[in-house]
Amino acid sequence: MISFIGAGPGDPELLTLKGKRLIDDADVIIYAGSLVNPEVLAGHKEGAKIYNSALMDLDEVIDVMEEAEKAGKKCVRVHTGDPAIYGAHREQMDRLDKLGITYEVIPGVSSFLGTAAVLNKEYTLPGKSQTVILTRMEGRTPMPEREKLVDLAKHHASMVIFLSVGFMDDLAKQLLEGGYEPTTPVAVVYKATWPDQKIVIGTVADIAQKVKDAGIKKTALTVVGDFLGDEYDLSKLYDKHFTTEFRQAKE
Repeated sequence: MISFIGAGPGDPELLTLKGKRLIDDADVIIYAGSLVNPEVLAGHKEGAKIYNSALMDLDEVIDVMEEAEKAGKKCVRVHTGDPAIYGAHREQMDRLDKLGITYEVIPGVSSFLGTAAVLNKEYTLPGKSQTVILTRMEGRTPMPEREKLVDLAKHHASMVIFLSVGFMDDLAKQLLEGGYEPTTPVAVVYKATWPDQKIVIGTVADIAQKVKDAGIKKTALTVVGDFLGDEYDLSKLYDKHFTTEFRQAKE
């Protein structure tokens, strides 16, 4: 069986207990070396074969998995954050299905959650936004119709934009065209939870220049929305005047 593992946003202590156990016990490890913190693999057993998938194509990755399976070796495929978000693991699983190789997926902590944590923010604030849009900027890989950033921006939800830091001028332009005010707060977080983490705070109007000034060119998330501000409604969850299944309202 192949184990796909979400490695967390960067801090090796944010790897799940199950993920760590499987990595430490693996005979073969294939990890996304361009993004995964190598410290995540620090507990691997002596003699484990380690492959960096940044240097491999899909066929090569599958070949290593198939070879490990035939040899009765325990093989793990270590992805960044959570493989369900921009992890490109579905295509690997489909290939394994054709080969009759079983697999499992161990979820991880996505970088978008790591980003909220280091910002000490909550994406869903009452009265501001109860919807979170996870998307990316269009680059060499096109976006599907109706998923352009300018179209998604019309919802004014909390937005988490992956693969965006190299297109900040265009990002700001599309947010403005989508109806965001120039003063809408924006944060760009480089390598959230890593030791060399950087945080840049700005607005739609000035974030592009601030990111350039900070020298951030890759491995960063952009988050946009009024959830970054300080004004919001209190939740009903802990409102003493609100009755819940577990608590009666107080006069």
